[in-house]
Amino acid sequence: MDQPVVPQLAQSIRFSGAAGNAIAADVFSGSQERPVLLVHGGGQTRHAWNGTARRLRDNGWTAVTIDQRGHGESDWIADGDYAFEAFAADLICVADQVAQQYGRRPVVIGASLGGLAGLLAQGEADRRIFGALVLVDITPTVDQSGVEKILGFMSQHMEDGFATLDEAADVIEAYLPNRNRPKDLKGLTKNLRLGDDGRYRWHWDPNFLRDRFRIQEENGGAEDRRVEAAKGLSLPVLLVRGRQSELVSEAHVKEFMTMVPHAEYADVSEAGHMVAGDRNDAFSDAVSQFLEKL
Repeated sequence: MDQPVVPQLAQSIRFSGAAGNAIAADVFSGSQERPVLLVHGGGQTRHAWNGTARRLRDNGWTAVTIDQRGHGESDWIADGDYAFEAFAADLICVADQVAQQYGRRPVVIGASLGGLAGLLAQGEADRRIFGALVLVDITPTVDQSGVEKILGFMSQHMEDGFATLDEAADVIEAYLPNRNRPKDLKGLTKNLRLGDDGRYRWHWDPNFLRDRFRIQEENGGAEDRRVEAAKGLSLPVLLVRGRQSELVSEAHVKEFMTMVPHAEYADVSEAGHMVAGDRNDAFSDAVSQFLEKL
């Protein structure tokens, strides 16, 4: 009797960012070398994509998940440059390296901060950087009260951290009451780092949020630039929104579709801003249907 084929685990590699900074990545190799580059949101790590990456791999795509600068196992930036343009510059570098490796431009799936990086990277470029772009619950204009809520959650325990994984799970559960609390909390260690003082802290550079007013100003004051970047998109585009999103309303979606009339749109019910985490199967279905048409 033939033994069942067990998919290989992801291979961990590193890319170089725009400042020579190391970008940690996992590669989920599919049967065909069709690359998809998955870019997480602010405060997350590449592991947020594991479910989707496995689904893409099983469908033949090679999924590459990265930790953005200052997040996860990627380098922290000594001069604290965490402007949106810096994330976009890193993404261009990584996409070029992926294209060189696989002989074709990667489809980029970017959530929130990752989507903004993708929007600026391709929308302001004078050449083709990606094969296609999937924006996950992010548009050039967003609800600023939603931004405030997210930044407030991220900064709440930024400095003092948590004494235990249970304490961290309590905070996450209060913020995301629609999520089921995991029975095994070991998975939280992928989003937390254990300090020398024995306390757990979010797995990103605190400088990413310390200049909070600059980040808020960028998010609200750079809308015109992001609108122009969106209008510059000529490649295939999919916008995926969580129906209960704190950031992206139906009005924002309609506005985006006037900027990018050729874009496709998918609305995921019972999902908030963290679409892939809230409804991974439904999210992966929407993305897979889009990819099949490329």
